[in-house]
This record gives sequence, C-alpha cells and structure tokens, in this order.
Amino acid sequence: MTTAEPLDRSDQQYDVAVLGAGAAGLVAAIRAAECGARVVLVEKNRRAGVKILMSGGTRCNITNARGLRRLEAVSGPIDPAFDPAQRRGTRAIQDAFGAGGPFLGHALRRLDVDQTVRMFESEGLAVKIEGNGKLFPVSDRAVDVLEALTRRLERSGAELRCLSPVRSVERRNAEDGESAGFRIVLAEGSIDARRVILAVGGKSYPGCGTTGDGYAVAQAFGHTLIDPRPALVPLRIVPEWPLTLKGLTLSDVVASVHGPSGPPLQQRREAVLFTHFGLSGPAILDVSRAVARYDGSDRLELRLDLRPGVSREELDERLQTATRQGRSSVSSILSADLAHRLADCLLDVCGVPRTRIGPDLSRSERLRIVQALKGLALPITDTLGFEKAEVTSGGVHLAEVDPRTLESRLVLGFHLCGEVLNLDGLIGGYNFQAAWSTGWLAGESASMPS
Repeated sequence: MTTAEPLDRSDQQYDVAVLGAGAAGLVAAIRAAECGARVVLVEKNRRAGVKILMSGGTRCNITNARGLRRLEAVSGPIDPAFDPAQRRGTRAIQDAFGAGGPFLGHALRRLDVDQTVRMFESEGLAVKIEGNGKLFPVSDRAVDVLEALTRRLERSGAELRCLSPVRSVERRNAEDGESAGFRIVLAEGSIDARRVILAVGGKSYPGCGTTGDGYAVAQAFGHTLIDPRPALVPLRIVPEWPLTLKGLTLSDVVASVHGPSGPPLQQRREAVLFTHFGLSGPAILDVSRAVARYDGSDRLELRLDLRPGVSREELDERLQTATRQGRSSVSSILSADLAHRLADCLLDVCGVPRTRIGPDLSRSERLRIVQALKGLALPITDTLGFEKAEVTSGGVHLAEVDPRTLESRLVLGFHLCGEVLNLDGLIGGYNFQAAWSTGWLAGESASMPS
C-alpha cells in the first residue's frame, strides 16, 4: 500500500472521490452528493457511461421485473407474455448471482428494483416490461438512460471530470500520523479526498475503457483478486456444421455445460443463436459462466436439449408413429418441429442419410436421432473473450468488503462497488441492478462522517 506525504492544504479537496463514471460510479456520486458530501467523479473516457450506451443492443436492459415487489411500480407497457407470478422481489436478484447473492442483500435493501424504477421514472424515463422479464426504457434508447443519470448528477452538485485517468491512489497522513484520507494521482495533477469509491468496472468490453484498471488499485491496498475471466460471453465449438446454421434462433432450448463426469456444471433454458463463430443467445451466455471458471484440463462439452418439454420416451413414440404413416422423409418429419436445415444437420450428425424415408428408418437410427434431440453434444473450444463478454467473472474478494457499507475491511475509507467486485449474475438486467444498488449503498456510506 502506498502512503503519500503528510497532508498539505489544497483547493482540490473533496469529501468523496468516485473513480469511474459507469453505472455504479454515476449512482454512487449522485447518492453521496445528495447526502451532502462534496463529490468529484473521475472518468478516463471523454464522457460518462460509455458502456451503458452500448448495453442491451443500445437499448439498456435496466433491471429485471422478477425483482419487483409491486407491478404498479412500472408506468409503461407490460408484455402480456410476462407472468407476474415470476416476481420474487429481492430474492430473484440475489439468486441470479449464485454464491455471491447474499452479499447483495444490504445493497438491495437500500435500492431495490422498485426504487430503481422510481429513480429513472422520476427523471421522466418511462420503462416497460418485456415478456422475458427484462425491463427497458419505453424509448428503447440507452442514451435516454444515461441522460437521466447525468441530469440527476448535475443537480446533485457532484463534479464530473472526464479525460482524467487515475495513475494511483495513496493514503494520506496528517502531521500526527493519523489517516487524513487519500490522494488520487491523475494523468495531470492530483486531488485529495476523505473517502474513495472504486467503481471502475472489470475487463469486459475493453473498448469502453473497462480494462481492469481498478484491480491494481485494490491490490495495492492489499486486496485479494479472484482471477478475472470473461462471462456472459458467446462460445466457440469444435464441429463446423453448426456454422452453416448462422442466423438461426431456437427460442426454447436447455443448454448445459458438462465436464468429463458428474452433473452439469451449469444449465439454462432460454433461446440459442447459431452464429458464424459458434453459439450465442441468452442460454449460451448464462452457461458461459461455468466455462469461465473451469480450471480442469479436460475439454468441456455443451449439450443442447432441443425439445425440453418432451421426454425421450415420448419423442421415441412420436417418431415411431410418424415414420409408420405414409412415405414422408425423416427430414420432413423432423422439420415439423425444427428448422429444415437444422433437421438435415441432425441427420448428418446421426449418420442417417437425408433421403431416408420414414418406413426405412432403423431402430438404432431412430434412437440416435432421439439422443441428438435431447442431448446434442458439442465440444467447447473457447469463449470469445473479454472483447465480447458482457460482464467479468472474478474481481475483488467479497470477504474483504463489508456488505453493509461496501467499505474495505482492510482500508478504512476505501469503498468498492459494481463490477470490480467478484459478482456476476445471469443475463437479463441483473448485473445492472447490482451496479445501481451497490453504487447507491457505497455513495450513501462514503458520505457519512468518519
């Protein structure tokens, strides 16, 4: 840990310095300033919220409706396909983070999904619920989300400094040797602050400026780093035939990741998208978290259940019945439930000629087709890395951060929030909710008198 020289007087003194003007940092600065602190928000990019602008296909998936307590909190349209019974309040958000979920309890009590919706709607940003529970601005414009935050930031009185990359953060000592806060050394000059909030994000989408800068700051203060790896990221697979299905989306598939033995490492029922490099879509992005954290030497395998609502036995019976009726090709029989080009690819995988007609299908061929429909096996070679990852898996060890205040257990006055922490959730707005909530709690806590 670096310690600066004893405190001298400067007109660049603040109560709170927030490092990083992303989702968590913006909310942290807003909350700290609204609580009466003199706040500076430091950002290395030309503008705040760059990652917000490109999130959700430039629509920004603000949060997830499964975390709502009251459906009436949303003033915009609600897709009839969304089942209100799926709402479980704060528990739904925590569950999306697996083992990290309990850590978020205090932050979500300070800013839950209902309060997040209210925060944006109070700035004139109407929100809507889509059928899958994702909550977006009615305008479908991420820029409107960012503008709502920057308007409130300006009103709060917090100072925003862009194009100000942080070189180091140092503890300051008063003449009596007691802690007197921090000195933040910038590319040009420095500032002093009583407390610091580290909100610089992880390593996902490095083109947005999230290049892992905060990890070195945390480690300099003695924090343990869980190896950062790409998560919510598309997968590369071995066989080439899926590449011929580029652009095909399957809306209801169970995707699971398997090691050499034992139960699946992770599985998810959602949509799958075939791409020019392999597979993507919500189900794939969610199970990619297991790939990111796998340290074994054996190759992992992706399995797709293409008919998740039907048992193997029922599929076998249906296929037997269909092949006995008329002289339809097996390809056309499968195409009743699958895209024709996928049906043909499955026949190739199963070693069944595409021209095979139903009555000529052997029992062993039929069973191979059923196996492929219920567990199509695709060896995983890699992910697309941080360049295409939506979040970072890994970060500052949660045991070293007080969940009640998000203050470091190692360094008083040093708070952490957002993706720099070892928190990564499912796709669907959960990670943004964690950013808003941890930012709010960190800002509130850091604004309190020492």
